[in-house]
Amino acid sequence: MNVRCTCVKFYRNFNSHSKTFKIQIKRTQRKSLSKMGQSLSEPVTTKCSLICKNEQVKVGLSSMQGWRVSMEDSHTLLLEVPQDPSASFYAIFDGHGGSKISEYASRHLYKWIFNQKAYQEGDIVQAIENGYLELDAFMRENKVLRDDLAGSTAVVVLIKGNTLYCGNAGDSRAIAVVNGTVRPLSHDHKPTEPAEYARIKEAGGWVEYNRVNGNLALSRALGDYMFKTNSKKSPKEQVVTAFPEVIVEEIDESWEFIVLACDGIWDVMSNEEVAGFIRDRLMRQLHPDVICEELMMTCLAPDSQMGGYGCDNMTVTIIVFQNTKVQNLENVALEKHLLL
Repeated sequence: MNVRCTCVKFYRNFNSHSKTFKIQIKRTQRKSLSKMGQSLSEPVTTKCSLICKNEQVKVGLSSMQGWRVSMEDSHTLLLEVPQDPSASFYAIFDGHGGSKISEYASRHLYKWIFNQKAYQEGDIVQAIENGYLELDAFMRENKVLRDDLAGSTAVVVLIKGNTLYCGNAGDSRAIAVVNGTVRPLSHDHKPTEPAEYARIKEAGGWVEYNRVNGNLALSRALGDYMFKTNSKKSPKEQVVTAFPEVIVEEIDESWEFIVLACDGIWDVMSNEEVAGFIRDRLMRQLHPDVICEELMMTCLAPDSQMGGYGCDNMTVTIIVFQNTKVQNLENVALEKHLLL
């Protein structure tokens, strides 16, 4: 069966209060949807892309279904958060077992964080931790949302003033490039990591073939309620937990850009490769949304027989700081060329 594939998902999480924005729906194509296992016979390379900016940042985002039979990624981008206009919020959610959890989280996680009493009292780390766990508990009790087999990663970047908070549960990832050097903002949560392995065992689970109970390739996630059934353990102590790891950084003029992406990118390219790819294109004055698209196409496998690498859904957000050193990279590169 042939259908006309186009991007019909409006960017519902974009905040229209920002000074400038542009919605871009890219590349309508015809694709055969005959399934080959978990892959299509041809990739869906239609892209949903966005570029927006304010005085502090220019942000590009793009997502693409790729070889997968459905799109399970979701995302949030708020240059000004309604509950606190002095803060901005960015997030990527990589769903598995369906898109139900990732889509709901993309619309609501920020509310659970910013409405926390801890946030009002200035304890943003506690607000992020509580927000993840309370949203997860709410979805579990909701008959429409609950699905024991569905789950999602959640990596968020919250910026307030010059302070950055990165919360993460799962194996989506965020990095910053500071003075040309990669600075990790999150750590992947894999069941083979010593602390994760210990928690899994203590809660009654096991690790087989590098997977939780031989099934799940990550050890922290929203949803996945079949791994959260130990009544003697707190939500933080379950075989799989939604409890996020939070990293706090202070931003200064040496910060060039931040990247958030799902593992569809990180499984193919390293932190340093992604940083170099983006930095090179910023030097050539490409817009961040275009760079996101080029990065995804570079990571896309030429066929679906690549062992999964390059065959996943892909979503990327690039946050470029305005009036930072990266703005002068093109001039520096030109000066070096003239000196040769």
